[in-house]
This record gives sequence, C-alpha cells and structure tokens, in this order.
Amino acid sequence: MLVDFGGQGQPIVLLHGLMGRARTWWCVTRWLTRHGKVLGFDARGHGRGPRGGPWTTEQFVTDAAEVVRSLDGPAVLIGHSMGGLHALGLAATHPELVRAVVVEDMAPDQRGRTVDAWRGYFESWPVPFQSLAHVREFFGDTGNYFAECVVERADGYHLMADLEELYEIAAEWGRRDYWSFVDRIRCPLLVIEAGDTAMPPGQQVEMAARVADGRHIAIEGTGHVVHDDAPEEYRAVVDAFLTQVAESAP
Repeated sequence: MLVDFGGQGQPIVLLHGLMGRARTWWCVTRWLTRHGKVLGFDARGHGRGPRGGPWTTEQFVTDAAEVVRSLDGPAVLIGHSMGGLHALGLAATHPELVRAVVVEDMAPDQRGRTVDAWRGYFESWPVPFQSLAHVREFFGDTGNYFAECVVERADGYHLMADLEELYEIAAEWGRRDYWSFVDRIRCPLLVIEAGDTAMPPGQQVEMAARVADGRHIAIEGTGHVVHDDAPEEYRAVVDAFLTQVAESAP
C-alpha cells in the first residue's frame, strides 16, 4: 500500500525496516515534506503490503522499482535497516530511478548471523497485546514505532507481519553479502549509523567510503531506530544532505 504524506516536487520514497510499515515514518514526514513529495509503502509481507514471497532481496527491490517507476522522475530513497538494503539494491540495479540514497543503520555483510538469536525474544512478547497503551508500555522507547506495527483483532492487538516470514527474510542476510550493491552506487549516499549499533563494526563507514559521493555519520546515544531516538539530530543531518542534493541537481 502506497501512503502519500504530502509535499510537492521531487519524489522522496521511504522504505521501512523489518517488521515495520510506511506509517512508522510519520514523525519524519512532518518536516521532510519541505524537500519534496513524500511517499512510503508497505513492503511485501508488511503492513498492508502484498502477501506471499519469494522473500528475497531481489523481489523486494523489484517491488520498490515498480513503485518508483510510477512516480514523476527519479526519487530520493530513505531506508531504515532492511529498507536501507532495498534502497541500495534499487540504486545499484535501476540507477535511472534514483537521485540519492539515505541508509539508516544497515550493514551489507552480516554473514554468519542467524535468526535463532531473535526467536526467543520475539516469541516471548505478550501477544495479543491488550491495548495500544500495552504495546507502548511493553516496548518503552520504541513503543510508538511498534504501535504502528500491530492490528486489532477480537482478542487484542497482533503483529501485522508474520514472524515466520520475517525469519525467512532475515535469514538471507546471514547467508550472503551485498557489497556488490554498494560498489554499483553512482548517486549521492548518506549513511547514518546508530551510536549503539548492533551491526558489524566498521562496515557503515566503509560503505560510505566506497561511494564517490558518499558520507557517513554516527549519532551518539542512539539505538537501531535512529530517527526516533534522536529526531533533531537525524533531521539536521538529512536536511543538510537533501539540500546539497537539490543544489547539485542539473
């Protein structure tokens, strides 16, 4: 499902992370509209997005390409975590569709990691949650984020995404690397790393260094959802980047 958050001009497409959906970006969209027409969409298996696999990075990139191709001109892509990976893939394989990319806290090589470390935590959640207040209380600092990722059923609130499908999506990241995407990027790239990232060390710095017009910043004191943990710092960095991208446009 495509969500139009408003604004005019250059399309800016928001790509959410694993378990998320387009509306998790709402707070960011309130100021992002000054840079263009802001849209988000629910990825396959997430939110109101299409159901069913294949659960490969290439399929997600194909889905994103179809969305961007329907817009007016190349887009700026802003992706968090999984969405950042898909943004890299789209810029690498369809450069004509992409004006610039922002990647938030995603590393291209997580080989050897498995989803087994996540299962116990995810499966310990008190689903169904009894209310949205229950969701916010349980997740604490990320409560507003996860409140966008649940749907009400007769017995309470459930995750909109299926955990088994999420495990399959993430399992691919532990089997392969995506440096080939990075090495094909020809547009401006901003990499925003969480100060307390769980990603393999050094890769996000290297990712920016491999791109001719790449830059990297780590925002201290932030966890994986940087745009929620440090909204003002995140805004300042992205504002400056998008202003530079606009000024360099032909």
